[in-house]
Amino acid sequence: MEQYILALDQGTTSSRAVVFDHNGQIRSVAQKEFKQYFPQPGWVEHNPNEIWSSQASVIAEAISAIDINGLDIAGIGITNQRETTIVWDIDTEEPIYNAIVWQDRRTAEFCDKLKAQGLVDKIREKTGLIIDAYFSGTKIKWILDNVPGARKRAEMGKLRFGNVDSWLIWRLTRGEAHVTDVTNASRTMLFNIHTLKWDEDLLKLFDIPMSMLPEVKSSSEVMAHTKTTIFAHEVPIAGVAGDQQAALFGQMCVDPGAIKNTYGTGCFVMLNTGEKPVMSENNLLTTVAWKIGDTVNYALEGSIYVGGSVVQWLRDGLGIIKSSGEVEELASTVSDSGGVYFVPALTGLAAPYWDPYARGTIVGITRGTTAAHIARAALDGIAFQTYDIAKDMAKDMNHPLTELKVDGGASRNNLLMQYQANLLGIKVVRPKITETTALGAAYLAGLAVGFWKDIDELKRQWQVERTFEPTKDTEAIEAAKKGWADAVSRTLSRQD
Repeated sequence: MEQYILALDQGTTSSRAVVFDHNGQIRSVAQKEFKQYFPQPGWVEHNPNEIWSSQASVIAEAISAIDINGLDIAGIGITNQRETTIVWDIDTEEPIYNAIVWQDRRTAEFCDKLKAQGLVDKIREKTGLIIDAYFSGTKIKWILDNVPGARKRAEMGKLRFGNVDSWLIWRLTRGEAHVTDVTNASRTMLFNIHTLKWDEDLLKLFDIPMSMLPEVKSSSEVMAHTKTTIFAHEVPIAGVAGDQQAALFGQMCVDPGAIKNTYGTGCFVMLNTGEKPVMSENNLLTTVAWKIGDTVNYALEGSIYVGGSVVQWLRDGLGIIKSSGEVEELASTVSDSGGVYFVPALTGLAAPYWDPYARGTIVGITRGTTAAHIARAALDGIAFQTYDIAKDMAKDMNHPLTELKVDGGASRNNLLMQYQANLLGIKVVRPKITETTALGAAYLAGLAVGFWKDIDELKRQWQVERTFEPTKDTEAIEAAKKGWADAVSRTLSRQD
């Protein structure tokens, strides 16, 4: 009887379920979008029950599409939008507030206070993270401080916190397992990436009871078994990783120096630094890449808040395209952006600037500027942001980059990928399977249950679909980089 691995890919705008066979090929996929809530400017929320119901429905759809059941599934891998924060009551089994999404900026002022207290270095040394509203710790504190009765319930040991992975596992096991993995834990600003434990000093700083936190597991081990009626039989939950770490693993960036960028709603550049954390001198994050067995790999990461979502803005906000797929065709009607630069700081700028108050800027507009130039500048802006991060990663590693592996929806845009190669001056490699986030979760689960023997077997499955070689026109590229730097300087809210 053929066996499969089921990957749950719970993202920012949709939940997906993907069934992989032993060759790492997709046999079935189902996807369902869910509602986004914007109660105030800068606030972004999800309904945790809608996250769960959408995920449960696509699981059922994906397995029924190829007529399999729990007995046919060797293991489940989970990958998830990171930092999105859910707090629920163990008595009612209900969330006490909506999920506060990673993009949410409501705790920016509190983060400013932490910086003013001189805590930047202390928090960075322990967690590898910049103080920012992006991470879970300040979101948990906000819920405890603002939901009536929450802090008292927390102190009584009645509340649980989880990023989306923990919430899904809680629901899949009917409350039997409250766990997370090291990658998700490393995104909370509460986890010491050196000891691999929750940090009591940080919990005290944020006034968060230890009883709220999940048990931290490795990224590849059997951590629970399903109890849900979705499956007629128990299925091991055997792999968990935050979406960007899962993509890094799915891209087989398993050796130090290997780097990938995921072009999704945001963009996330991640570089494997091996078994020792490299503390960035260039405002990048140091994070856990994964833990398999007793071996921990670390990574440098640069986050971009607005990547592919700038194309959605061109569609919904500006109205110059009717569907996201039209942007490449429109942008291709001009040879370049005509001197227009679009810095898409629509929700602030992340790495390496970390300016939550920056706002989007389009500069260089003339009477000759057309919608095509703005579309081209929007795509260029994604590539420029990636370039900013990649060049700083090379500085931190004291070693030049040789290639960039790419995945995510916008990686299918050939115009963007070619410009990315031109800016970086290195080849950009796109794999045949660009669903690398789900694939990474599947690989981690499959290794844990013996579905795949080892990483070498996985490496043999990875295949290139297309390689983009950089152009030789370095003079034009250098001029473009200077224009971009000038545009960014106009965008920042606080200039040194």
